[in-house]
Amino acid sequence: MTPHGQLTVRRTTDVPPDSLVRLMRMHEKNITGVATYTHEDALRATGHPGYEENSWCLTGPGNDVIAWAALTPRGDELDAVLTALPGRHGVSAARTLLCLLLDRADELSVKDGRPYSVTVGGVLRGDEVVPMVLKEAGFVRGATTGQYDIDLTADALPMVLPDGGSVRAADVDDPGDLAALHALHLRCAVRGPRTEDATVFGAALRRSRDTGGAALLLEVSGRPAGHVLTQGSGDEGRVLEVAVAPAFRGLGIGLALLTAGLAELRARGAVRVLATLETGDVQGAEALVPVFTVTGARSLTRFRLSGT
Repeated sequence: MTPHGQLTVRRTTDVPPDSLVRLMRMHEKNITGVATYTHEDALRATGHPGYEENSWCLTGPGNDVIAWAALTPRGDELDAVLTALPGRHGVSAARTLLCLLLDRADELSVKDGRPYSVTVGGVLRGDEVVPMVLKEAGFVRGATTGQYDIDLTADALPMVLPDGGSVRAADVDDPGDLAALHALHLRCAVRGPRTEDATVFGAALRRSRDTGGAALLLEVSGRPAGHVLTQGSGDEGRVLEVAVAPAFRGLGIGLALLTAGLAELRARGAVRVLATLETGDVQGAEALVPVFTVTGARSLTRFRLSGT
């Protein structure tokens, strides 16, 4: 398929994996001035069941990937990503892939006999292409997640735990630990993509563990109160998720988990960390600055299809 005789639609599995990483890094660099996307990020994004039939790329002259789209069923929601580079073909590329996403959503609704809501997440503030195309199609802004660059070369912050609190490495092969982690994952404070299938969630954690990931569980008097998921690669690390059980919010557990996650990454050799936190606003970095060395912040917005 070649819209306007210029762009070619391909299955993502038909293009070299590094081309997706290059696309995302160029996209980030254009908007924020900093490229953070890694090969491990691509593995996490493409490791969901059914990804092959629910993802597309657009290539231009020279077969360079200029746009990417994918969707993942999560319960009653289809969680999608849509990225297109600005330029001559940016809007056309985004519209083309959004049409494929929405057509596939209709197909899945008929196939599964259930209505799905559709969201597109991970849209960087400052993106001049995707938000415009989404609004044209009837999407509205939803939750915002903050991403923070943290310098680990400064002195480590001591972890402060509530009375009866302790942190340990979770065993993702242990059914009890896995159930606790999954329950916490499903009850994060701000609405975002959730993996409702415990088997899929566990498989993702084990893949992460095998490539430098870790899951830390914070317990209070033996009860699971929160977890932090991290990923390390060389001198760079990621805080992928911090989750606190509703009954334990307001006790400083989120800060304790972030501190524990950063300590874990520092021990693995990381000197820089990108932390994804569900603060709802990148201005939340102001609360982190006195505690951690925050060198940059950006926001990722989710868009929901109006009426779904």
